[in-house]
Amino acid sequence: MKIPPDCVQIRRGGLYLSVATYDRYFAGLDTVVLLRRENDLVILPVHHAASGGYLLKRLSAAGDRVVFAPDFFREHGLEDDFDGEFCVGWDSAQAALVAKTAFKAK
Repeated sequence: MKIPPDCVQIRRGGLYLSVATYDRYFAGLDTVVLLRRENDLVILPVHHAASGGYLLKRLSAAGDRVVFAPDFFREHGLEDDFDGEFCVGWDSAQAALVAKTAFKAK
């Protein structure tokens, strides 16, 4: 599986990030918070693990990461068989990485 930089993939209830995306936006972090804002997927960095969130698990030796969150995606209408790739960008106003229209794609 090849995940392009500055893109994320959603499939089988997981959010997949390339090592480049992880290093650029979440380097050294172990957790993120996922939110839906209208049709956008918002990925917030969590700097204190005690604050909660979803684990950024290492997926490959290269350093790609996966956030396993089937409950979140199902709650927002993306079933386990959903498969999509989305470009992401940093939104400084939200202090988060945003995948525009991720939830419109269903």
